[in-house]
Amino acid sequence: MRSLRCATAIVVATLALMAVSLHAHDRIPVKVIVVVVTFDNELQNWTANLPLPETLPFPQGYRPLRYNQKLQVLGIITGQGKSQATASIMGLGFDSRFDLSRAYWLVAGIAGVNPKKASVASTAWAKFIVDGDQSYQIDAREIPHHWSTGYVPLGRSRPYQGAPQPFNSNGVQQVYQLNASLVDFALGLTANVVLPDDPNLQQVRAGYPTYPHALTPPFVLAGDDLAADTFWIGDLFNSWAENWVDYWTAGQGSFTMSAFEDAGIGQALQFLSQVKRADQNRLLVLRGGSDYTVQPQGQTPAQFIATQNSNGLSGFQEALDNLYQVGSIVVRELSNEWKTHDQSHQSSD
Repeated sequence: MRSLRCATAIVVATLALMAVSLHAHDRIPVKVIVVVVTFDNELQNWTANLPLPETLPFPQGYRPLRYNQKLQVLGIITGQGKSQATASIMGLGFDSRFDLSRAYWLVAGIAGVNPKKASVASTAWAKFIVDGDQSYQIDAREIPHHWSTGYVPLGRSRPYQGAPQPFNSNGVQQVYQLNASLVDFALGLTANVVLPDDPNLQQVRAGYPTYPHALTPPFVLAGDDLAADTFWIGDLFNSWAENWVDYWTAGQGSFTMSAFEDAGIGQALQFLSQVKRADQNRLLVLRGGSDYTVQPQGQTPAQFIATQNSNGLSGFQEALDNLYQVGSIVVRELSNEWKTHDQSHQSSD
């Protein structure tokens, strides 16, 4: 108990020290923040190759921060799920060591990829983040026989009822629409990047003979993001994800990647923007397909879960490598040509 009190006192003292107001010229300059969200090894490529050589303490977050003084790029691991991601980004936003009001944010994390849209280890730039948790839910064993899903939008009494609702509905932010011109800029820089293929990816793709896009070597595309704190799998859930994104974006979005944290990050940046500590219009989300959202031919969803638990995510390392290969192009461009890009987004400040 004494050691716990001591540790708590140290953390409180550290936070109090960091809360002291700093003059602008004393703050650590940041042009771009690389946000990786789940595993420590998601940041390894960035740490080693960008690089991010400096370690900065971050007791109010999940892991210490990493930093490159020359490029003025900061790296953060938020932890898995919306709650850790939201808390970590809020903690960073109120860290007085930094002025992040004009920083760009790049989320670069693994995801499940919709085999109807892309192949394992492909990377997708999102224009929409759709929250997959804010809903009514009825157990599948009790849903009406004519319903396609037990998920019902808040404010409705059956799936996909009536016209699409506003992005902010029923007291919650259901959809985060990213800055389309910024996403187009990132896609334009990277759309023609040739991503490597290997025997492992080829073997994984062979399990999806009825999905043409799933059979291609990995590539860079534009594709939207469903954020939910449930690791769901299977054809029926995949259809729900497609319909859910289509419903909430009024047909503008297309479900491509399934992830946990992005709605939490979007919410944190929205709140931080309201007090001028961040700019939500400078958020980019790049997700890499570490596995498919649908089981391969010849397996049930339950068997697919067992396979992943025993063998790991099928394209995990390749997705991490491709996220760095694609994302680092944009990070370096934003950092090296900072004056040009910063000026182009001044109106959002």
